[in-house]
Amino acid sequence: MSDRTRVALIFGGQSSEHGISCLTAASVLKAIDRDRYDVVGVGITRTGRWTQIPLETIRDYRIVDGVVPEVAEPRHDAVWMVGEHGCEVATRAGETLVDINGVDVAFALLHGPFGEDGTIQGMFELMGIRYVGSGVAASAIGMDKHFMKVAFEAAGLPVWPYVAASAHRLRHHRAAVIAEVNERLAYPLYVKPARGGSSLGIVRVTDPAQLDAAIDEAQRFDPKIVVEQGFVGARELEVAVLGAPGSPDGCLASAVGEIRVHAEDGFYDFHAKYIDENGAALDAPADVTPELTARLQELARRSYEAVGAEGLVRADFFVTDDGAWINEVNTMPGFTQISMYPTLWQEAGMTYPELVGRLIDLAMERPLGLR
Repeated sequence: MSDRTRVALIFGGQSSEHGISCLTAASVLKAIDRDRYDVVGVGITRTGRWTQIPLETIRDYRIVDGVVPEVAEPRHDAVWMVGEHGCEVATRAGETLVDINGVDVAFALLHGPFGEDGTIQGMFELMGIRYVGSGVAASAIGMDKHFMKVAFEAAGLPVWPYVAASAHRLRHHRAAVIAEVNERLAYPLYVKPARGGSSLGIVRVTDPAQLDAAIDEAQRFDPKIVVEQGFVGARELEVAVLGAPGSPDGCLASAVGEIRVHAEDGFYDFHAKYIDENGAALDAPADVTPELTARLQELARRSYEAVGAEGLVRADFFVTDDGAWINEVNTMPGFTQISMYPTLWQEAGMTYPELVGRLIDLAMERPLGLR
């Protein structure tokens, strides 16, 4: 058997961010050091079927004519097993198991629900598989914009005004929710799916008459929503955080990056992120003072601790002349080679392949079970 670490890249998934996950897998595969790691590709279709995918297929994933790639429905499904020699993934062909591959560490490149939200992390824990990134609780908190804000507030982090509403409240007390929003928040507003990403389902609302329809749109992606008071003239700044168990804070914070949106409404939506090459500019590093850099790095490290993260997060902030507010953390941020998270570490002198290796090493060093 090879003495290289055996890594399973897991991607696709049932969330609305399926295609972005496929693009991330292609980027990581191209960067991973094949002298150190044996790699197996495991895709999850939009319908939830698992399949082993040839590495050459994954490498070819790209956006074509504005269409993101996706995992095709398989002829034969993949299955996970725990055996005498640890965890394995195989393909079931009738009554026979073929293409059996051992797995030392899972790198789940899944964005959104059913992957970034603690669900697959729970499977890894039950099967005794080491994995990259945050554990079950931190992943779940980091996916839910409501509970994430509650954790930030409990840690004393600055949080901008918001209203959260469950599916039950919206079904039975919708008028009361709308009244609460109009009483507590000032327009413009952003109505968001509570457990979503890549800005899918987010609606900018400038008039109370638009609120009801915006809630309906956000609920197409998640029955639970969060309504946030919008900023006017704020800068969108981000800090990458990387686990460092031996450091005093348990993590390291990068320089500050900035998103500059070219659209008139300043909304960094899915189209601006992934489809329109001229939709936004990413500045890494941002033009900020040393004092602001130090402040955002401190808040980023505290946000990492507040949700109980491990491995990595990207912390996102809104900054005005009056101060800085934490917007959210992403426990599996955009991770293509041009995404903000790896770009900020490249600015610090860590190449994309080195970053991938660092995250895998952190996963391998972390003990299984409660820690």
